[in-house]
Amino acid sequence: MTVTQDGAHGAGTKPVDVNDPKLSRFDIVREGARRDDIEIVTYESQFQGTNSKAEKRVVRNIALLFMISGLAAAAFVVFFIVWPWEFELGHTMSDYYTPILGISLGISLFALGIAILAWAKKLLPHEVSIQDRHNKPSSDEDRLITGQTMAYLVDELGVQRRPLLKGAIALGLAPLGVAAAAPLLGGLIENPHKDSEPFMYHTGFDPVPNNGQLVRLTREDGSPVRPDDVSVGGQITVFPGIPGGATNKYADSPTLLVHLRAQDAQDAREATEADKINKGGMWGNYVAYSKICTHAGCPASLYEQQTNRLLCPCHQSQFLITDNARPIFGPASRRLPLLPLEVDEEGFFVAASDYPEVIGPDFWERP
Repeated sequence: MTVTQDGAHGAGTKPVDVNDPKLSRFDIVREGARRDDIEIVTYESQFQGTNSKAEKRVVRNIALLFMISGLAAAAFVVFFIVWPWEFELGHTMSDYYTPILGISLGISLFALGIAILAWAKKLLPHEVSIQDRHNKPSSDEDRLITGQTMAYLVDELGVQRRPLLKGAIALGLAPLGVAAAAPLLGGLIENPHKDSEPFMYHTGFDPVPNNGQLVRLTREDGSPVRPDDVSVGGQITVFPGIPGGATNKYADSPTLLVHLRAQDAQDAREATEADKINKGGMWGNYVAYSKICTHAGCPASLYEQQTNRLLCPCHQSQFLITDNARPIFGPASRRLPLLPLEVDEEGFFVAASDYPEVIGPDFWERP
């Protein structure tokens, strides 16, 4: 190990004129290391001679990894654009959209990482250096040495004398760059809201598919719900009273029907009447809100009677029922949609209309 001498140069060595044209780039690199109190003990190639069979074999393997990375990234871009992505009920090709994107991009990044590691471990020269600390500022010559060191490192990568790697890097990283931009630009290819009435804007409470008749609120077994079925301060989960209303076919429709206490109901009514969307949505002391959390789509089903808060157990979002189910805690940024209520001639609860707001997790554009 060298000993520091005024923090400028290793003991027992004389400074070298780095502007001497006879010096090789490595000589300048070594001199720079010495001025930083770094002694390069070992610096040797891992192969016997240049372009040996062993080196060419390693180069081919690394180039193959770069090519695999590029092909997988290109596959990601192709699948992102052409694979069916729109949600459809049942077992369809769109079910594989997300897994295919994840697998293709994962293969691309994995192959790229292995290629970089193999390059560092198998191609770069083996080096052992010893360094002492120093606190002196850098001189002009030191900055020159630093520049030459960086240029030397580029040379040592061996890209210039290994054209196979040069082409593999270009073909491998270019598709990966396109893959990085695809999610940002891909959404501009087709308008997801192109239809006059997008499918995801409607739930099982929409009266149009029900021959124009208002949809009843029912239990999971299909039995309709009367106002007297819910005690004061209580709540019940209800579903659209249509065939399959309590199944995954209408997974966006579970609703929490709450019978508020008198004072709480008065507070809730004042809040809904002051809101242009929710106005007139309550029936008596009853109010109904979607159970689908607007953060990540989990079931917000933990109702605190004393505080009138509805809690989502997944990420602890809390919604205040007496204030239009406004989020007051947690990551949710949008309130729960209100289902307007009425009671039909037989005394059962019905939805006065479908939800006036979009159900589920928030997104950048709403109707």
